[in-house]
Amino acid sequence: MGTYNRNKYGRNGKKRINKNYRVNNGEKSIKKLDMRREEEFNYMLGTILRDLPDSLRGALRGSIYSIASKKGIKDAKDYIIGKKNDGTINDGMEKNLIDLLYNYSKYR
Repeated sequence: MGTYNRNKYGRNGKKRINKNYRVNNGEKSIKKLDMRREEEFNYMLGTILRDLPDSLRGALRGSIYSIASKKGIKDAKDYIIGKKNDGTINDGMEKNLIDLLYNYSKYR
């Protein structure tokens, strides 16, 4: 019998491939919302936006959450800066929202 590692090689001598292991398909990891802490993020997002009218608050909250979780933190930051330039939110709210994004993010 040959000396080979049974865990690494199969019966035919070829290297085994773990089919359950997912590779990122060559994509770089992007800083996105940490989904393990999404409830805390939503609560803090609501406390920051509580001074806005109800209709505007819901739209902003949903947009920020979806952009941060799907596209990335940088895109969400650009969205928040755009809303500040439109006059929808003020400077203090913008700073708090951007800080919140970076506190509840991770590379994935």
